[in-house]
Amino acid sequence: MRGNVVELRTPHGRENIDQLLDEVTITCLEDIHDAAETMARIAKERGMQIAMCDDISSNETMLDADGSILNADVFNWLDDGARWWEDHRLALGSPLPRACRYESEPFWVNEDGFNTRWRNSYLDEIDLHDFEKRSLCKAAIVIPVHLPFGQISANSFVPLDRDKTDLTEEFAQYASLFSQLTQRFIAGYVQAHRTKRRIPSDCVLSKREVECLRWAAIGKTDKEISMILERSHATIRYHVHRAGEKLNSVNRAQTIFKAGQLGYLGASS
Repeated sequence: MRGNVVELRTPHGRENIDQLLDEVTITCLEDIHDAAETMARIAKERGMQIAMCDDISSNETMLDADGSILNADVFNWLDDGARWWEDHRLALGSPLPRACRYESEPFWVNEDGFNTRWRNSYLDEIDLHDFEKRSLCKAAIVIPVHLPFGQISANSFVPLDRDKTDLTEEFAQYASLFSQLTQRFIAGYVQAHRTKRRIPSDCVLSKREVECLRWAAIGKTDKEISMILERSHATIRYHVHRAGEKLNSVNRAQTIFKAGQLGYLGASS
C-alpha cells in the first residue's frame, strides 16, 4: 500500500545524541572528512550504508577539504553499478530525490510505496515502476533536508543486507536519530562550502510588495493586479520595481524567484 503512515521513536540518551551531534558538526572545510567518517560509522553500526547529496539540482559531488569524494572514499559507493554519484541524471530519474521535493520529513520506501509520518498525496503519485533499477536499492530510509534559498538535500540509508525490503523496524528505531545527524551534517557542509552570496542579506519586503509579487507569481499582469488590489497600475509597477531593487534583481522573473527563495511567497493555493 502506498502512503503508509508510520511512527518514529524518539532516540534515547540525550547526552549521547548531543555527543554524536558534536561529532558531525562542521564549522570549516577541514571538519568535513571526520564528520563524514562518523556518519558512515553510525550508519554501519545500525546495519546501513549512507548516501549523501547536498543539492539535488547540482552536478557537483560532495567533497572534503582535500577534494576527496565523500560518497566514494568515505561512504564506499565504489562497486560497478553502485557509483550512483557519477550519474547526474539520478535526481530526475530516481524516485528517492524526486520525493524529497515534496516531503521534508524522514520516510522509508520500497517498490510497494512510501511510508511517512503522515499521508502525503504528492508521494502517492510518484511512479515507482522498476524501483530497484531506478533507485539502485530495494529499500531505503530517506532524509530530506530543505535548506535556505530553496536548496534541497537528499540522503539515503540503505540496508547492508541488499535483499532486505521491509525497513519498518529500522525506521521506527533510527529515523529520528538519522534525521538529526543528517541535518546537522548537511547544514554545516553547505555553509562551509558556500562562497557566493546570491541574495542580499537582511532583505525586508513590505506587505504591499509581497502581495503584488504573490499575484505576479501565479501569472497575473500588473494591470490585473491593479484591478484585484484596487490600486493604480503605476502603484503596482512601483511596488514590483521596488521589490526588485531590494533583491538586486535584473527583471520581474528574477524578483519573483528570489522572493520565493526567501519564503515571502509561500505555497500557492
